[in-house]
Amino acid sequence: MKDNYIPLRVNREFGEIISTYFDFFKQNIKNFTNVFISYNGIFLVGLLIASYLLVSGFIGMIAHEYNYENVSGEIGLEQNYYLYLGFGGFLFFVIFICVAVLNYSLSSSYMIKYVEKKSSDIDKKEVWEYAKSQFGNIILFVLLLIPIYLVILMASFILVIIPILGIFAQYIFQFFISAWIGVSFFDMLEKKKGITDALGEGWRLVTANFWKSVGVNFILGLLLGILLMITLIVPAIIIGVYTFHVVENNVDYSHSIVTTIIYTLGTCFILIIAVYGQCLSQFVNGILYYALHEKTYNENTRASIAQIGQNY
Repeated sequence: MKDNYIPLRVNREFGEIISTYFDFFKQNIKNFTNVFISYNGIFLVGLLIASYLLVSGFIGMIAHEYNYENVSGEIGLEQNYYLYLGFGGFLFFVIFICVAVLNYSLSSSYMIKYVEKKSSDIDKKEVWEYAKSQFGNIILFVLLLIPIYLVILMASFILVIIPILGIFAQYIFQFFISAWIGVSFFDMLEKKKGITDALGEGWRLVTANFWKSVGVNFILGLLLGILLMITLIVPAIIIGVYTFHVVENNVDYSHSIVTTIIYTLGTCFILIIAVYGQCLSQFVNGILYYALHEKTYNENTRASIAQIGQNY
């Protein structure tokens, strides 16, 4: 494995960061997916439950809207559908926040261990222990992001209402924030810094390399989005064909177990892909962090020169 190690502490230009990301992705996707499944099991079950509640609510509301006679016609049923939707949506929101924190931590810790061991042969327990050791800082970091994102939302709203240029400015601002938060989070875990110090360091690194940071997040975000959409093609076709069958044959979907199962599994799969995409996006900022940090401080370059000097 060590022969295939991809050095990440390297000052790379824009195109090199893109290619390095996909090299890292291909080499580590199987091992990291094992880590992802191992520590997200309970949340994946939760997403399945949330999907069932959301699907049940939507199906019930649609059936009620079209006045299906088989829907029982009870007055309280419509309220039940709203309860399903409300509780399912709330459950999904809570799980999504939890897995966002967990998977940002796991993906960052995995990459840090990869650099530390110079190998992709990483024990999932090592990744978990490293992330767990900094859970206090991680939770505080997330809590601090709440007021930060409120300010960001206000700024985004102001930009959006500006004709034409405002829309482009809003997207640039969005990808800049994504780079800043991702690089800061990575710096906090990698250097074991305090939250404000990490946010300050992330700000310095990203602002000093503004267009590179924005461009990397835009291009890789776009490519990852396309990749994730491709993985959804097969379930989308299955759901589409089944929906066509339901409509054409006037199937009573409100009482069909098959309908509930197909739509529940489809919804759950989409939610899992969305969660998994979070991990892949943090890998982007991990590689960006190492490139920007090495460009700024030349730590790896100086260490290599010093090691050469010791050999003579």
